[in-house]
Amino acid sequence: MTSTGPSAHVSTTAKRNVLISGASIAGPALAYWLHRSGCAVTVVEKAGALRDGGYPIDIRGTAVEVVRRMGILPRLQDAHIDTRRFTFLDADGGEVATLGPHAVVGSVEGQDLEVRRGDLAAILHSLVRDDVEFLFGDSIEAIDTLGQRGHGVDVTFRSGRQRTFDLVIGADGMHSKTRESLFGPEEQFHRYLGYAFAVFTMPNTFGLSHELMMWNTPGRAAALYAVGSSDELHAFLVFHRPEPPLDALRDPDAQRDLVAAAFAGAGWEVPGMVKALRDAADPFFDTAGQIRMPHWSRGRVALVGDAAYAPSFLTGQGSSLALAGAYVLARSLAARGDHTAAFAAYERDLRAYVTMNQALVGNGSASLLPTTARALEERNTRLRNLVTLPSATAPPAHSALVLPAFAPLP
Repeated sequence: MTSTGPSAHVSTTAKRNVLISGASIAGPALAYWLHRSGCAVTVVEKAGALRDGGYPIDIRGTAVEVVRRMGILPRLQDAHIDTRRFTFLDADGGEVATLGPHAVVGSVEGQDLEVRRGDLAAILHSLVRDDVEFLFGDSIEAIDTLGQRGHGVDVTFRSGRQRTFDLVIGADGMHSKTRESLFGPEEQFHRYLGYAFAVFTMPNTFGLSHELMMWNTPGRAAALYAVGSSDELHAFLVFHRPEPPLDALRDPDAQRDLVAAAFAGAGWEVPGMVKALRDAADPFFDTAGQIRMPHWSRGRVALVGDAAYAPSFLTGQGSSLALAGAYVLARSLAARGDHTAAFAAYERDLRAYVTMNQALVGNGSASLLPTTARALEERNTRLRNLVTLPSATAPPAHSALVLPAFAPLP
């Protein structure tokens, strides 16, 4: 286990002593705002170090205002991925349409950002690494649910150490262990959206630069994403499946076999992508789904980001919701002495925004992955119309949330 940053017990004036589980996006963002309000913050992360790399993610709408208030907007603008075109292909690899990315995904040109996940995580970490205690290579093993009703929350870590915190926040992703330990199995809250996918990197032997190419047949999509002019591509293999392939989720060999079966007989460059998946050093396999919970807190423990309200990659809003949720949660705690009232305000202020963004999967966000021949042809017709009628661009693929001002620095 690696510990960095100050001890969580150094400050004697901290309002609260808070443990955050997860050091990806929501966790460090929340740590920044909690530290700003005077809390002593510890972040525990099961990985041995900050995770770099990862596929591109979006920062849209309200989240842009959050990062502006954090002072990191210029750095993220410098890290912005300048994707210039999306090309859609038919079953034989023939071109259906080539468009600018803003017309396809509903981002706002000149405002919304796309960056590598690792770049965003590194920038967030750099903001707080000198002010917040980070425990890498460790995780929460147990939370004393009885003890949290009184003086605080007694936490046992996997490393064996035990500590007590005023509050614990789960920012540990869609498959949150914090959520499972306090609220129950993931199956109670997971809404499967009908797709499974594999993401990995492979050599850029195609000469692609600043672009995405997507091949589709009904119920299947394969995409190659060139972030800049790198020698490496992000590869995506997505397929429709009526029931979630639960048996494959914990078996890498079964995952590769499942993907290979799903794309058997596929054209274009798909056979080579399937082969590259078998050799990939960084494959990630999961299902497209959402987390929908009636409440995001219990006692002195709350959830933020994907752990509480994952919207799925189909919306492109996961990171934006994490950033906005961290801001709203921290502000609610800063404005209220009682954590129960603060958690209630957090849910009240954010719930409608989460609901609107999760509803994007029913309002066209999944239309890039049609499951029938008719739906695919309708999608292709819309794409061709966007080429001939460029003014008919897509509306912003997100809703807005008015952010009240945060308290000034103490």
